[in-house]
Amino acid sequence: MNKNINSLEPILIWKNFYKLNSIPRASKKEERIIQFMIDFGKNLGLETMTDRIGNVIIVKPASANMQDRKTVIIQSHLDMVHEKNNDSNFDFDNSGIEMYIDKDWVKANGTTLGADNGLGVAAIMGLLESNNIDHPKIEALFTIDEETGMTGALMLDNKILKGDILLNLDTEEDDEIGIGCAGGVDITIEKSYNLVNIDDLIFFDINITGMSGGHSGMEIHKNLANSNKILNSIIIELGDLVSLYIAKLSGGGLRNAIPRESSMTVGIPKNQIKVLESNFISNFLKYKNLYKKTDPNMNYSFNENSNYYKVLDIVNQRELIKSIDKCPNGVYKMSKDIDGLVEASNNLANIKLIDGQLTINCLTRSSIESSKLELKNLISSVFKGYSLKFSGNYPGWQPNPNSKILKVLVDVYKKLNNSEPNIAACHAGLECGIIGSHYPKLDMISFGPTIRGAHSPDERASISSTKKFWKFLIEILKNIPNK
Repeated sequence: MNKNINSLEPILIWKNFYKLNSIPRASKKEERIIQFMIDFGKNLGLETMTDRIGNVIIVKPASANMQDRKTVIIQSHLDMVHEKNNDSNFDFDNSGIEMYIDKDWVKANGTTLGADNGLGVAAIMGLLESNNIDHPKIEALFTIDEETGMTGALMLDNKILKGDILLNLDTEEDDEIGIGCAGGVDITIEKSYNLVNIDDLIFFDINITGMSGGHSGMEIHKNLANSNKILNSIIIELGDLVSLYIAKLSGGGLRNAIPRESSMTVGIPKNQIKVLESNFISNFLKYKNLYKKTDPNMNYSFNENSNYYKVLDIVNQRELIKSIDKCPNGVYKMSKDIDGLVEASNNLANIKLIDGQLTINCLTRSSIESSKLELKNLISSVFKGYSLKFSGNYPGWQPNPNSKILKVLVDVYKKLNNSEPNIAACHAGLECGIIGSHYPKLDMISFGPTIRGAHSPDERASISSTKKFWKFLIEILKNIPNK
């Protein structure tokens, strides 16, 4: 890693972010980062505890001059999305993130950076170890498994926190103050096939790569290319021209990341190879042109595979690609109440067909429960005859425009920046709604530094914005209301 990260301002954030990024912390594999945070709190002599699921809570008493202020819960999640480019051999389980500085940005070498939500965690660590920042009593809450199910927030102990105000540090635009978010549900679609032998087939590996990818909530409105959808559409178009049989499918990664790469192994009769290749290329170029602004690096490969495979029979194949084609993807409905807010969406995140076993993973989001149910039912009807499982259901966060802590943040932001902040609800699945279900009297707000490309290897964090965010956070703590 680039040790120059340690010298960036504010040092209290960047040195701790450097430490965090030396520790693998994938969702559901947080044992090392949990122990790191426990040791961090105890080494500072602060009250440190975990709840039954593994969330870490570190309590810091109020500064001498602020003991009459309300207790503040400051929260970020410990896990990060582990995504890498297809040509990267990076080992997330055993290596720290390889960071570097590019002008105003901190980036990672071919992987996600972990600024989501590592910069929030690092900022809280900076507050806990500082000796010269005025603050009320702080309950630092570090949740686990935010990225793959919100498990930490869902299983949070109902009695472990005493605070009155929640500051969530997981917003990714430094001029935005979040007052609401979407809920979500994971949808898993499965089916088993008896593959068949077809004589005299030549097999090819078809890959499409280089799509921009990104956060399936915050960036779902950008009409970014979904590699699963595009490859499936090309196969549908080729099916009218050649006798094509699918042996394997693999596309996308995590549910909360827009798919960037997809591959398929197909068999065709030898006399149709040239027809397949020429028409695949022409169809691919059509989509490359369609997404030339949002996904300029879209690319493909088309290589013969010397192995022989069993394949889907033609009836099941047609049903599968037809279902994938009809599956909702992207924005499903816009909000009628808040301009520009996505109300409901679906991310066709991951498709795997290996040895006849099919698994499709989607993440459906909505700020309105009725729209989430409507979208769930639509996807169920598209995949009629398949096995569908619904899991990880979590509520949204209903905006409260009369929030007292909102007024504090708006006043502080205007004072520091001489401009109005953007008060917004977002289409991402913040933990505020879930934490609020455990502690319904909490006054909640979300903010953070500017991060781009979260959940993709293009993730980057603005250095100047992180400095702005730190000043904002410190000033907010000085202005927490009295008890």
